[in-house]
Amino acid sequence: MVAPSLEFFFRLSRSADDCCTGTERSDGGDHVSLVRVKRALLSVSNKLGLVSFAEGLQAAGVELIATGRTHAVLVDAGIRAVEVAEYTGFPEILDGRVKTLHPRVFAGILARRDNPEHMATLQKLGIAPIDLVAVNLYPFEWTVAQRGVTLEQALEQIDIGGPSLVRAAAKNFPFVVVVTDPDDYAEVLGEIERYGGVTEALRRRLAVKAFTRTSAYDQVISGYLARGAEQNWCPENFTTRYKLRAVLRYGENPQQKGAMYAIEGYDGPSICTARQVHGKHLSYNNALDLDAGLRLVAEFAEPTAVVIKHQNPCGVASAADLATAFVRAYEADPVSAYGCVLALNRSVDLATAEAIAAEGRFVEAIVAPMFEHEAVDLLTTRPSWRKNVRLIEVGPLAQEIDPEQAIYWELRSVLGGLLVQTPDVATELRENWRVVTEREPDQREWTDLVFAWTVVKHVKSNAIVLAKDKVAVGIGAGQMNRADAVDIAVRKAAQRAEGAVLASDAFFPFRDGPDRAAAAGVTAIIQPGGSRRDQESIDACNEHGMAMVFTGRRHFRH
Repeated sequence: MVAPSLEFFFRLSRSADDCCTGTERSDGGDHVSLVRVKRALLSVSNKLGLVSFAEGLQAAGVELIATGRTHAVLVDAGIRAVEVAEYTGFPEILDGRVKTLHPRVFAGILARRDNPEHMATLQKLGIAPIDLVAVNLYPFEWTVAQRGVTLEQALEQIDIGGPSLVRAAAKNFPFVVVVTDPDDYAEVLGEIERYGGVTEALRRRLAVKAFTRTSAYDQVISGYLARGAEQNWCPENFTTRYKLRAVLRYGENPQQKGAMYAIEGYDGPSICTARQVHGKHLSYNNALDLDAGLRLVAEFAEPTAVVIKHQNPCGVASAADLATAFVRAYEADPVSAYGCVLALNRSVDLATAEAIAAEGRFVEAIVAPMFEHEAVDLLTTRPSWRKNVRLIEVGPLAQEIDPEQAIYWELRSVLGGLLVQTPDVATELRENWRVVTEREPDQREWTDLVFAWTVVKHVKSNAIVLAKDKVAVGIGAGQMNRADAVDIAVRKAAQRAEGAVLASDAFFPFRDGPDRAAAAGVTAIIQPGGSRRDQESIDACNEHGMAMVFTGRRHFRH
């Protein structure tokens, strides 16, 4: 379709029509300060919803200007629009790096409509006011989150004209509507249809959103570039870039408030971006427990179930099918499991749902990649379950976290400040592990040692995990000394400790831990090593005929 001519598009003699602000009466009788949108500039990287938004604007009599690719999409859809290069009279140059950076564009956005001198200048120079600017930025966050991205690729995704347009429109929000999120298209069109313009309240809210977006965008860029300067992984100044996802039922306790925010640009599995299939709103504690379970269950390739209480696993099991894994995990510590949060690394099928909803069991929330329809029907219609259980879908779990990406930093508040660290996701290489005892683990022990070492990383320190046949049969968490953690794990395991293996998140500073494990029937131990008293623990294992493996890597979790 042929684009309309400039003569058709801009009739500057209509000075009265171009005065786009005014006071109008809403349907409810309230007076609302409106911007009547006569002309809009569209320049979007994300084309989601673009055509329907432009159609709505065109139906309202709005004249459209668009940049190259945006213009091409509109023309292909049969929508009348002038390309920005035609409007400015200056072509896009430098491979599109310069296209909207022109006085004709920015004067049309920045002119104050209540300033006669500004409006006279526009008329003298033949510049039309632009009343709405819809821009979303190049996907820099997504680009640098990809493995192997080069500096050149990253630099090409730094938007220049887009943030400038957004800031100009947001600065002049008393007279201009700025839209940076496709989710806001419908509300803008709704106000234009209902009131004949866009209210001041919405314009202000969109301006706040716009400045928040450009601020976050710049922070991601500065953080990325800083990591390449003198190997500096953390920027000198740290600001957050999160988007509100949900107001939680309450915080850790009912007298506390809680909310959930998502990192902009993160597209991996997350509680913050998950879809809630069923159930009441999450509480702060629900979200913490679901996250703890998700982090752990995602580490396993086999069908695996994780039972979480107070951010600690109280049952973990891998099996040939998910239903079996769940039963083994739940029965590892059924007393603690009551009222738990459950994490699964496969889609929940009917057999697993039936096992979960067996009589006498109660699960607060379940997180999984997906829930099959039959499983949802069972869990949401069984009388003792339908009102209480929450079902949370996060999508595929087969995504590795890159610890070099600042987007995955872990944050924790302290009085007056913030602690920042990279996540504990470094790859464990078994060839770096050392057998330090006279006896080597047999194949069954090796399998369970790897399993227990994976689990113990996710248990609050001091942490001990006893495992047997890929089931965590006893877990001692959060103790002030390691011997007590061993005692708790052994007591939880009871007779199942016979023939089990043990994982410790940090070294044993004394031989009392290995001695107590041996007395319970443990046959092999895996731990980081690194204590000045390592030989004492090695000697204890040799005396008891146990095997011991040093990994060389500690996994404290405070």
